Amino acid sequence: MPDSTVAADRNVPYAIRAYAPERLIDALRKMYLIRRFEEGAEDSYTRGLIHGTMHLSIGQEASAVGACMALTDDDKITSTHRGHGHCVAKGADLGKMFAEFFGKETGYCRGRGGSMHIADVEKGNLGANGIVGGGIPIAVGAALSAKRLGTGAVTVCFFGDGANNEGAFHEALNMASIWKLPVIFVCENNRYGMSTSTERSTAVKSIADRAAAYSMPGERVDGNDFSAVTEAVDAAVARARNGEGPSLIENVTYRWRGHSKSDRNRYRTKEEIAQWQERDPIARMAAMLKEHGITDDEGIAALEKDVEQAVEEAIAFAKDSPVPRIEDATRDVHTPKVAA
Repeated sequence: MPDSTVAADRNVPYAIRAYAPERLIDALRKMYLIRRFEEGAEDSYTRGLIHGTMHLSIGQEASAVGACMALTDDDKITSTHRGHGHCVAKGADLGKMFAEFFGKETGYCRGRGGSMHIADVEKGNLGANGIVGGGIPIAVGAALSAKRLGTGAVTVCFFGDGANNEGAFHEALNMASIWKLPVIFVCENNRYGMSTSTERSTAVKSIADRAAAYSMPGERVDGNDFSAVTEAVDAAVARARNGEGPSLIENVTYRWRGHSKSDRNRYRTKEEIAQWQERDPIARMAAMLKEHGITDDEGIAALEKDVEQAVEEAIAFAKDSPVPRIEDATRDVHTPKVAA
Protein backbone atom coordinates (compact mmCIF):
# COMPACT_ATOMS: atom_id res chain seq x y z
CA MET A 1 0.00 0.00 0.00
CA PRO A 2 1.14 3.62 -0.44
CA ASP A 3 3.52 4.87 2.23
CA SER A 4 1.96 8.29 2.66
CA THR A 5 -1.09 10.39 2.04
CA VAL A 6 -0.76 11.64 -1.52
CA ALA A 7 -0.21 15.39 -1.76
CA ALA A 8 -2.16 17.47 -4.24
CA ASP A 9 0.79 18.74 -6.30
CA ARG A 10 0.07 17.19 -9.70
CA ASN A 11 3.39 18.47 -11.04
CA VAL A 12 5.08 15.71 -9.04
CA PRO A 13 4.45 12.16 -10.31
CA TYR A 14 2.05 10.13 -8.18
CA ALA A 15 4.63 7.46 -7.35
CA ILE A 16 7.04 10.05 -5.94
CA ARG A 17 4.28 11.50 -3.77
CA ALA A 18 2.88 8.16 -2.61
CA TYR A 19 5.91 5.98 -1.91
CA ALA A 20 9.05 6.27 0.20
CA PRO A 21 12.37 6.47 -1.70
CA GLU A 22 13.43 2.97 -0.61
CA ARG A 23 10.21 1.51 -2.01
CA LEU A 24 10.78 3.22 -5.33
CA ILE A 25 14.39 2.02 -5.53
CA ASP A 26 13.18 -1.51 -4.78
CA ALA A 27 10.61 -1.15 -7.55
CA LEU A 28 13.33 -0.12 -10.02
CA ARG A 29 15.41 -3.08 -8.86
CA LYS A 30 12.50 -5.44 -9.57
CA MET A 31 12.14 -3.97 -13.04
CA TYR A 32 15.83 -4.61 -13.70
CA LEU A 33 15.45 -8.13 -12.26
CA ILE A 34 12.62 -8.90 -14.65
CA ARG A 35 14.62 -7.65 -17.64
CA ARG A 36 17.80 -9.53 -16.69
CA PHE A 37 15.92 -12.67 -15.67
CA GLU A 38 14.30 -12.88 -19.08
CA GLU A 39 17.50 -12.06 -20.92
CA GLY A 40 19.17 -14.82 -18.89
CA ALA A 41 16.36 -17.21 -19.73
CA GLU A 42 16.64 -16.33 -23.40
CA ASP A 43 20.39 -16.95 -23.34
CA SER A 44 19.90 -20.27 -21.52
CA TYR A 45 17.39 -21.32 -24.16
CA THR A 46 19.87 -20.49 -26.92
CA ARG A 47 22.50 -22.61 -25.15
CA GLY A 48 20.14 -25.58 -24.99
CA LEU A 49 19.71 -25.48 -21.21
CA ILE A 50 15.96 -24.87 -21.46
CA HIS A 51 13.59 -26.91 -23.59
CA GLY A 52 10.16 -26.06 -24.92
CA THR A 53 9.22 -22.44 -25.45
CA MET A 54 8.81 -19.27 -23.41
CA HIS A 55 6.94 -15.98 -23.68
CA LEU A 56 9.06 -12.98 -22.72
CA SER A 57 7.72 -9.69 -21.35
CA ILE A 58 10.80 -7.58 -22.01
CA GLY A 59 9.49 -4.04 -22.46
CA GLN A 60 6.50 -4.51 -20.13
CA GLU A 61 8.24 -4.27 -16.74
CA ALA A 62 6.42 -1.15 -15.50
CA SER A 63 3.05 -2.85 -15.83
CA ALA A 64 3.98 -5.80 -13.62
CA VAL A 65 5.83 -3.90 -10.91
CA GLY A 66 3.54 -0.86 -10.86
CA ALA A 67 0.42 -3.01 -10.52
CA CYS A 68 1.82 -4.85 -7.49
CA MET A 69 3.01 -1.83 -5.49
CA ALA A 70 -0.05 -1.65 -3.23
CA LEU A 71 -0.25 -5.41 -2.64
CA THR A 72 0.84 -7.46 0.38
CA ASP A 73 1.65 -11.17 0.56
CA ASP A 74 -1.97 -11.74 1.63
CA ASP A 75 -3.23 -10.23 -1.62
CA LYS A 76 -3.43 -12.52 -4.62
CA ILE A 77 -2.50 -12.30 -8.29
CA THR A 78 -3.31 -14.51 -11.24
CA SER A 79 -0.99 -14.45 -14.20
CA THR A 80 -0.64 -15.43 -17.86
CA HIS A 81 1.60 -17.44 -20.17
CA ARG A 82 3.72 -14.24 -20.24
CA GLY A 83 4.02 -14.18 -16.49
CA HIS A 84 7.68 -14.04 -15.40
CA GLY A 85 7.43 -10.34 -14.62
CA HIS A 86 4.37 -10.84 -12.43
CA CYS A 87 6.21 -13.54 -10.46
CA VAL A 88 9.19 -11.28 -9.81
CA ALA A 89 7.00 -8.28 -9.00
CA LYS A 90 5.18 -10.36 -6.36
CA GLY A 91 8.49 -11.33 -4.74
CA ALA A 92 9.40 -14.69 -6.27
CA ASP A 93 12.78 -16.35 -5.72
CA LEU A 94 14.83 -16.18 -8.94
CA GLY A 95 16.66 -19.42 -8.18
CA LYS A 96 13.41 -21.37 -7.88
CA MET A 97 12.13 -19.72 -11.06
CA PHE A 98 15.21 -20.68 -13.07
CA ALA A 99 15.12 -24.18 -11.58
CA GLU A 100 11.55 -24.51 -12.82
CA PHE A 101 12.67 -23.37 -16.28
CA PHE A 102 15.45 -25.95 -16.22
CA GLY A 103 13.04 -28.72 -15.16
CA LYS A 104 14.77 -29.22 -11.82
CA GLU A 105 13.45 -30.64 -8.56
CA THR A 106 14.11 -27.34 -6.73
CA GLY A 107 11.76 -25.37 -8.99
CA TYR A 108 8.52 -23.85 -7.77
CA CYS A 109 6.55 -26.75 -9.27
CA ARG A 110 9.42 -29.24 -8.89
CA GLY A 111 10.25 -28.88 -12.57
CA ARG A 112 6.85 -30.07 -13.76
CA GLY A 113 5.35 -26.72 -14.74
CA GLY A 114 8.03 -24.90 -16.68
CA SER A 115 7.86 -21.33 -17.91
CA MET A 116 4.08 -21.03 -18.16
CA HIS A 117 2.99 -22.58 -14.87
CA ILE A 118 5.01 -21.02 -12.04
CA ALA A 119 3.05 -20.51 -8.81
CA ASP A 120 4.13 -19.14 -5.43
CA VAL A 121 1.20 -19.41 -3.04
CA GLU A 122 3.17 -18.10 -0.04
CA LYS A 123 3.59 -14.78 -1.85
CA GLY A 124 0.01 -14.76 -3.07
CA ASN A 125 0.85 -15.76 -6.64
CA LEU A 126 -1.85 -18.25 -7.66
CA GLY A 127 0.05 -19.11 -10.79
CA ALA A 128 0.74 -18.39 -14.41
CA ASN A 129 -1.60 -20.03 -16.90
CA GLY A 130 -1.00 -21.42 -20.37
CA ILE A 131 -4.67 -20.95 -21.31
CA VAL A 132 -5.50 -17.54 -22.76
CA GLY A 133 -7.83 -15.91 -20.24
CA GLY A 134 -7.54 -18.93 -17.95
CA GLY A 135 -6.56 -16.88 -14.91
CA ILE A 136 -9.54 -14.53 -15.09
CA PRO A 137 -12.19 -16.86 -13.57
CA ILE A 138 -9.61 -18.03 -11.00
CA ALA A 139 -9.13 -14.42 -9.90
CA VAL A 140 -12.88 -14.03 -9.43
CA GLY A 141 -12.91 -17.18 -7.32
CA ALA A 142 -10.08 -15.88 -5.15
CA ALA A 143 -11.85 -12.54 -4.71
CA LEU A 144 -15.11 -14.29 -3.81
CA SER A 145 -13.24 -16.32 -1.20
CA ALA A 146 -11.68 -13.18 0.30
CA LYS A 147 -15.07 -11.48 0.50
CA ARG A 148 -16.83 -14.47 2.04
CA LEU A 149 -14.07 -14.99 4.61
CA GLY A 150 -13.67 -11.28 5.32
CA THR A 151 -9.88 -11.33 4.90
CA GLY A 152 -9.64 -7.85 3.39
CA ALA A 153 -7.42 -9.22 0.62
CA VAL A 154 -7.73 -8.15 -3.01
CA THR A 155 -6.84 -9.96 -6.21
CA VAL A 156 -5.06 -8.44 -9.19
CA CYS A 157 -5.81 -10.37 -12.37
CA PHE A 158 -3.29 -9.95 -15.21
CA PHE A 159 -4.28 -10.86 -18.76
CA GLY A 160 -3.34 -9.85 -22.28
CA ASP A 161 -5.31 -8.08 -24.98
CA GLY A 162 -6.05 -11.41 -26.68
CA ALA A 163 -7.98 -12.57 -23.60
CA ASN A 164 -10.44 -9.68 -23.73
CA ASN A 165 -12.27 -11.46 -26.56
CA GLU A 166 -12.62 -14.72 -24.65
CA GLY A 167 -15.97 -15.61 -23.15
CA ALA A 168 -14.34 -16.12 -19.76
CA PHE A 169 -13.42 -12.43 -19.67
CA HIS A 170 -17.02 -11.27 -20.06
CA GLU A 171 -18.49 -13.89 -17.75
CA ALA A 172 -15.94 -13.13 -15.03
CA LEU A 173 -16.35 -9.34 -15.18
CA ASN A 174 -20.11 -9.68 -15.04
CA MET A 175 -20.00 -11.96 -11.99
CA ALA A 176 -17.40 -9.82 -10.22
CA SER A 177 -19.58 -6.74 -10.69
CA ILE A 178 -22.80 -8.42 -9.56
CA TRP A 179 -21.17 -9.56 -6.31
CA LYS A 180 -18.96 -6.45 -5.90
CA LEU A 181 -15.85 -8.56 -5.54
CA PRO A 182 -12.44 -7.13 -4.55
CA VAL A 183 -10.69 -7.83 -7.85
CA ILE A 184 -8.76 -5.57 -10.22
CA PHE A 185 -8.62 -6.73 -13.82
CA VAL A 186 -5.34 -5.54 -15.39
CA CYS A 187 -5.18 -5.92 -19.16
CA GLU A 188 -1.62 -5.69 -20.49
CA ASN A 189 -2.39 -4.53 -24.00
CA ASN A 190 0.84 -5.10 -25.90
CA ARG A 191 -1.06 -4.60 -29.17
CA TYR A 192 -0.78 -8.15 -30.49
CA GLY A 193 -2.51 -11.41 -29.61
CA MET A 194 0.15 -13.72 -31.04
CA SER A 195 0.41 -12.10 -34.50
CA THR A 196 -2.99 -10.39 -34.72
CA SER A 197 -3.20 -6.70 -33.86
CA THR A 198 -5.90 -5.36 -31.58
CA GLU A 199 -7.08 -3.18 -34.47
CA ARG A 200 -8.04 -6.35 -36.35
CA SER A 201 -9.34 -8.37 -33.42
CA THR A 202 -11.15 -6.00 -31.06
CA ALA A 203 -14.17 -3.86 -31.94
CA VAL A 204 -13.56 -1.17 -29.30
CA LYS A 205 -10.55 1.11 -29.59
CA SER A 206 -9.92 0.96 -25.85
CA ILE A 207 -10.36 -2.29 -23.97
CA ALA A 208 -11.02 -0.23 -20.82
CA ASP A 209 -14.29 0.94 -22.44
CA ARG A 210 -15.66 -2.57 -21.95
CA ALA A 211 -15.85 -1.88 -18.21
CA ALA A 212 -19.00 0.20 -18.78
CA ALA A 213 -20.92 -2.89 -19.88
CA TYR A 214 -20.34 -4.38 -16.43
CA SER A 215 -20.94 -1.24 -14.37
CA MET A 216 -17.38 -0.85 -13.14
CA PRO A 217 -14.72 1.85 -13.61
CA GLY A 218 -12.41 1.44 -16.57
CA GLU A 219 -9.20 3.35 -17.18
CA ARG A 220 -6.62 3.28 -19.96
CA VAL A 221 -3.06 4.31 -19.02
CA ASP A 222 0.45 4.36 -20.45
CA GLY A 223 1.66 0.93 -19.39
CA ASN A 224 5.29 1.96 -19.82
CA ASP A 225 4.90 4.75 -17.25
CA PHE A 226 5.46 3.22 -13.80
CA SER A 227 3.81 6.14 -11.99
CA ALA A 228 0.72 6.10 -14.22
CA VAL A 229 0.25 2.36 -13.72
CA THR A 230 0.73 2.67 -9.97
CA GLU A 231 -1.72 5.55 -9.66
CA ALA A 232 -4.47 3.75 -11.56
CA VAL A 233 -4.07 0.38 -9.86
CA ASP A 234 -3.59 1.86 -6.38
CA ALA A 235 -6.92 3.67 -6.72
CA ALA A 236 -8.60 0.46 -7.90
CA VAL A 237 -7.07 -1.49 -5.00
CA ALA A 238 -8.32 1.10 -2.50
CA ARG A 239 -11.77 0.93 -4.06
CA ALA A 240 -11.80 -2.88 -3.83
CA ARG A 241 -10.65 -2.87 -0.20
CA ASN A 242 -13.43 -0.42 0.59
CA GLY A 243 -16.05 -2.86 -0.64
CA GLU A 244 -16.85 -0.90 -3.81
CA GLY A 245 -16.18 -3.78 -6.19
CA PRO A 246 -14.00 -4.45 -9.25
CA SER A 247 -12.21 -2.21 -11.74
CA LEU A 248 -10.68 -2.68 -15.19
CA ILE A 249 -7.29 -1.12 -15.94
CA GLU A 250 -5.79 -1.23 -19.44
CA ASN A 251 -2.00 -0.84 -19.47
CA VAL A 252 -0.95 0.01 -23.03
CA THR A 253 2.52 -1.46 -23.45
CA TYR A 254 4.65 -3.44 -25.92
CA ARG A 255 6.69 -6.63 -25.96
CA TRP A 256 10.07 -6.19 -27.61
CA ARG A 257 10.46 -9.88 -28.40
CA GLY A 258 8.18 -12.10 -30.45
CA HIS A 259 5.11 -13.81 -29.09
CA SER A 260 7.22 -16.86 -28.25
CA LYS A 261 10.59 -18.28 -29.27
CA SER A 262 9.17 -19.53 -32.59
CA ASP A 263 7.86 -16.08 -33.58
CA ARG A 264 9.78 -14.50 -36.47
CA ASN A 265 8.10 -11.11 -36.10
CA ARG A 266 6.98 -10.89 -39.72
CA TYR A 267 3.77 -9.03 -38.83
CA ARG A 268 5.47 -5.89 -37.45
CA THR A 269 8.28 -3.68 -38.65
CA LYS A 270 11.70 -3.02 -37.17
CA GLU A 271 10.77 0.66 -37.11
CA GLU A 272 7.73 -0.03 -34.95
CA ILE A 273 9.77 -2.08 -32.47
CA ALA A 274 12.46 0.63 -32.35
CA GLN A 275 9.86 3.32 -31.63
CA TRP A 276 8.59 1.39 -28.63
CA GLN A 277 12.10 0.64 -27.40
CA GLU A 278 12.61 4.40 -27.18
CA ARG A 279 9.83 4.34 -24.56
CA ASP A 280 11.74 1.83 -22.43
CA PRO A 281 9.88 1.68 -19.08
CA ILE A 282 13.08 1.01 -17.11
CA ALA A 283 14.90 3.99 -18.56
CA ARG A 284 11.86 6.17 -17.88
CA MET A 285 11.64 4.97 -14.27
CA ALA A 286 15.35 5.56 -13.69
CA ALA A 287 15.09 9.05 -15.19
CA MET A 288 12.15 9.89 -12.91
CA LEU A 289 14.02 8.79 -9.80
CA LYS A 290 17.10 10.78 -10.81
CA GLU A 291 15.05 13.87 -11.59
CA HIS A 292 13.57 13.85 -8.09
CA GLY A 293 16.86 13.17 -6.31
CA ILE A 294 16.03 9.63 -5.19
CA THR A 295 19.05 8.10 -6.89
CA ASP A 296 21.85 9.00 -9.29
CA ASP A 297 23.95 7.37 -11.99
CA GLU A 298 26.23 5.78 -9.39
CA GLY A 299 23.27 4.34 -7.52
CA ILE A 300 21.76 2.92 -10.70
CA ALA A 301 25.10 1.38 -11.72
CA ALA A 302 25.32 -0.31 -8.30
CA LEU A 303 21.75 -1.55 -8.70
CA GLU A 304 22.48 -3.03 -12.12
CA LYS A 305 25.59 -4.78 -10.76
CA ASP A 306 23.60 -6.23 -7.87
CA VAL A 307 20.90 -7.50 -10.24
CA GLU A 308 23.49 -9.04 -12.57
CA GLN A 309 25.00 -10.97 -9.69
CA ALA A 310 21.59 -12.10 -8.44
CA VAL A 311 20.69 -13.52 -11.86
CA GLU A 312 24.06 -15.25 -12.25
CA GLU A 313 23.63 -16.88 -8.83
CA ALA A 314 20.09 -17.96 -9.68
CA ILE A 315 21.22 -19.62 -12.92
CA ALA A 316 24.07 -21.36 -11.09
CA PHE A 317 21.59 -22.63 -8.48
CA ALA A 318 19.36 -24.03 -11.23
CA LYS A 319 22.26 -25.69 -13.04
CA ASP A 320 23.47 -27.38 -9.85
CA SER A 321 20.01 -28.56 -8.77
CA PRO A 322 18.98 -32.20 -9.18
CA VAL A 323 16.65 -33.39 -11.90
CA PRO A 324 13.42 -35.14 -10.85
CA ARG A 325 13.68 -38.92 -10.41
CA ILE A 326 11.81 -41.14 -12.88
CA GLU A 327 10.23 -43.04 -10.01
CA ASP A 328 8.70 -39.79 -8.74
CA ALA A 329 6.89 -39.04 -12.01
CA THR A 330 3.46 -39.63 -10.47
CA ARG A 331 4.20 -37.89 -7.17
CA ASP A 332 1.92 -34.92 -6.52
CA VAL A 333 -0.47 -36.16 -9.18
CA HIS A 334 -3.84 -36.65 -7.53
CA THR A 335 -6.67 -38.67 -9.09
CA PRO A 336 -9.95 -39.29 -7.27
CA LYS A 337 -10.91 -42.91 -6.73
CA VAL A 338 -13.88 -44.04 -8.75
CA ALA A 339 -16.13 -46.71 -7.34
CA ALA A 340 -16.19 -49.93 -9.34
